[in-house]
Amino acid sequence: MGFLKRDPSQQQPQDEQESDSEDEQGALAPAGQAPAAGSYDAASLADVPEAGRARMERMKRAAQAGFFTSDLSANEHLLVRHAGFEPLGLVLGSSIYHIGYQQSMWNQSQEMGVLTQAMYHARELAMTRMEEEADQLGADGVVGVRLEIGRYEWGADLAEFVAIGTAVRHREGKLHRAPNGRPFTSDLSGQDFATMLRTGYRPVGLVMGNCVYHVAHQGMRQAWKQLGRNQEMPNFTQALYEARELAQERMQNEAEELQARGIVGAQIVERSHGWGSHVIEFFAIGTAVVVAEDEVAIQEPALVVPLSDSR
Repeated sequence: MGFLKRDPSQQQPQDEQESDSEDEQGALAPAGQAPAAGSYDAASLADVPEAGRARMERMKRAAQAGFFTSDLSANEHLLVRHAGFEPLGLVLGSSIYHIGYQQSMWNQSQEMGVLTQAMYHARELAMTRMEEEADQLGADGVVGVRLEIGRYEWGADLAEFVAIGTAVRHREGKLHRAPNGRPFTSDLSGQDFATMLRTGYRPVGLVMGNCVYHVAHQGMRQAWKQLGRNQEMPNFTQALYEARELAQERMQNEAEELQARGIVGAQIVERSHGWGSHVIEFFAIGTAVVVAEDEVAIQEPALVVPLSDSR
């Protein structure tokens, strides 16, 4: 599987961290060390189908000849090139993952640690494989990253996690990789990516944190007493508040690991994934940024008047 970009144990409840084996998390880089640019494990793409490896070889030859594939729009492509980067190819990573089962008490609000770890690790596998493809192309990073989850009729507990984006490289050879030597990743659009560079910041990594949480059911007696009243539901409020806080804190921890100055474009997505109405995943994601080495003078905002008819 190669090196993981982050330590998935950060995403687990404290009482579950020590139970993970190396086989469950993948081969992690030794403490205090990170693979240098272009030094991913040689066997990192061993579990990629032959067609996928052949595609990488074609993309490398095409990139050398100046040909590329990209999911950037025409405007995004123009702005990315204006910012000094050239697209190399469309890179992706995929993992079809079996999500385990975890039982919870119906009247107790609590994090579902098994499900939290499964959802995080599956995304991590997809992200890592996408980064490895970018590394194979000699890219500085990946822009416009999308993380998608697909379900098929093979089983209710199976899901495909896909990471996809456009690998880019700086035309003048300036290294824009993350501090750990890996290609940076970002879910910023081409326009936002170019804007961040103009304002003196650059992305170092797509950071994420998640929490799968079971919200306790309300007893029939309590529900009957509250029937017809306007009042806050403290058990629901506290459960959702805590779940969001856990997801956001874990996202921020990843940014600190990357020595980031901050996170832009952060959002928290809530989905049930078919577990039922009382089990929800809170997924926090954003792009970690650092201050660029060269000082940039921020231009004054310009007033733009649209000429299109708004009627």
